[in-house]
Amino acid sequence: MNVLDFVNAFFSDSAHWHGYDGIPTRLLEHVQYTLMALGLAAAVGLPVGLLTGHTGRGGNAVAFVATAARALPSFGLLVLIAVVVGIGLLPVMVPLVVLAVPPILVTTYEAVRSVDPSPVDAARGMGMHESGILFRVELPVALPLILSGLRSAAIQVVSTATIAAYVSLGGIGRYIIDGLYQRDYEKVVGGATLVAVLALVTLALFWAAGRFAVSPGVRRR
Repeated sequence: MNVLDFVNAFFSDSAHWHGYDGIPTRLLEHVQYTLMALGLAAAVGLPVGLLTGHTGRGGNAVAFVATAARALPSFGLLVLIAVVVGIGLLPVMVPLVVLAVPPILVTTYEAVRSVDPSPVDAARGMGMHESGILFRVELPVALPLILSGLRSAAIQVVSTATIAAYVSLGGIGRYIIDGLYQRDYEKVVGGATLVAVLALVTLALFWAAGRFAVSPGVRRR
């Protein structure tokens, strides 16, 4: 059988669409892990990136943190934390958050730093408060690049959240891990296909968010 045959066999099997191991359940679990990790990473990366980008201070620290975080292997970190704290959600969330913070942090910092200083100086000259300058002048212009950092982080988390299956959690990775263990390559290929489709859906959602949230004037720049 070739790959297309495996894909067709996996999705045409009605048993894969029902129960605790059904595709809807596994997709929902995978999305929950992704949203949780992305939300935690954004809660860290966005405020720090906005603040350091606005003040122009801490750029070297941002670069150091991003480089160090990118150097950590997600699976190795998963295994290490699972050994220390045991099986659960924490060993999955830590490597996913560590993976997602660098693109959000660095891109947000660079996005704010790249804003044309002329309107910023004009707003400051008119007596606008620094928080007003950040959120009303810099953020709207920087938003497209910030969204690209969030999109990059989301794609990485969607692709890597399959590691949850290594510590007995759910998600799409369950098909890949169980399929390899059972030598059921129909499951393996089906799981990999679901991850790819979910990544494409994520791209489409961020494209739509950009069209909705970014000012038309900024999009035309």
